[in-house]
Amino acid sequence: MLAAIRRIRDHNIRLVYMAILLLGLAYGTAIAIISIYLDLNHYSKVAIGSLAAWFAGGIVLFSLPMGWLIRRFGAKVTLVTSLFGYAFTVSLFPWAARSFLTLAAVRFADGGFSVGIWVSCETILLARANRDTKGFIMGLYAVCMGIGYVAGPLLARGLAAFAPLPVVYWTAGGIAATSGLLALLRLDRDADTPVAAAAAPGELARAAPPATLLSLLWRIKNSCFATFVYGYYEASIVLFMPLYLFESRGITREQTIIMPAFFAVGILTFSTFAGRLGDRHGHLNMMRILALAGTIMTALFVLMPSYWLMCAAVFIGGVTLGSVSVVSLALQGLVVPVRDYARANALYNAFFAAGMLLGPPISSRIFTTTGGQTMLLHLAGLWAAFTLFTLVFRRDDPRAGARTVAPAVDLAAAAAAAAPAAGGTGAPAPAPDEATRATG
Repeated sequence: MLAAIRRIRDHNIRLVYMAILLLGLAYGTAIAIISIYLDLNHYSKVAIGSLAAWFAGGIVLFSLPMGWLIRRFGAKVTLVTSLFGYAFTVSLFPWAARSFLTLAAVRFADGGFSVGIWVSCETILLARANRDTKGFIMGLYAVCMGIGYVAGPLLARGLAAFAPLPVVYWTAGGIAATSGLLALLRLDRDADTPVAAAAAPGELARAAPPATLLSLLWRIKNSCFATFVYGYYEASIVLFMPLYLFESRGITREQTIIMPAFFAVGILTFSTFAGRLGDRHGHLNMMRILALAGTIMTALFVLMPSYWLMCAAVFIGGVTLGSVSVVSLALQGLVVPVRDYARANALYNAFFAAGMLLGPPISSRIFTTTGGQTMLLHLAGLWAAFTLFTLVFRRDDPRAGARTVAPAVDLAAAAAAAAPAAGGTGAPAPAPDEATRATG
């Protein structure tokens, strides 16, 4: 992966990767001990669960304004402000935990600053990547975030072994502030200015007005549906999968703790490959294949007879369903005019947060009334509905009518040829024998 990033010539893309890796590390460090810390401060399970809703509410409320802020002040200003804002709120967590209302306000602000970071980073990446490598670029973005999430709990565990728990949150705040400082000092002021290869021919020269919100939503309906289902699925699985395994399948608590790691490894293993496949064969087509495979695996999970088969199924879930969001962002970068990237990404993240808000209460009701198996099957049904949706709107894929797709080496060569005129396309420019290895 490091070799692939080094071959990306646009330093703005590399800086976003570094910033989001540090942010993922801060997230992973803080999240790893949140339930333990709140339990020590006498918060009930209901209160702990409701704090997640406050976080998602902040994402929902601030998503659309972030699109306007990026258009008004630029992605760099919004990103730097949001990174320092998140650093401040996570550092406040130990003090805020003394009162539920104060902590809810901090979690709400946490969600607002987080969505500012995501929308800014995604806008910069989609603007700087050329049209034929958006999936690859977004795949590396997901991998960088995932690495931080994996390393964060390890750091938190090491710190908690010899320091008070508040030190873990202050460390997370320091990591996030370092990310903000990096973006402030090194990121170009016009980092979200699209390069020539990122837009359709002649698009940058046109001064067409921005699309209306409804027309923009219609353009990105497949991506929005995908991220809604993923947010719904992720929030539900995190909360209720351990309960189902422990109560209904006889899996020990210690065994359930490591299961999410298999999902994360699946995402890290396949995200860049899924993005590159989408670049070659159509992003919506790839989303459909991934969702169908994930649907089948989720439905079959209830029949798995052994713990290690379940772990394999969780890994495949990460490979398939965890990669859908990567490819959906790449599709969005192709169907939306570059001038509307910020607002489109804001809408996208609003749908993700809406899924996070709706998933837990609906899934908890199904779990309580009909059991964990039915809860899992209803999640599989939601992914099946998305698969059918992509079939109905299969022509939304820009490659739907294409007979052939140029090989990756030709795409890289074309990106390299465009670089002098564009000041760097943001595409990797590997040698012919390295083009395939760049996906690893």
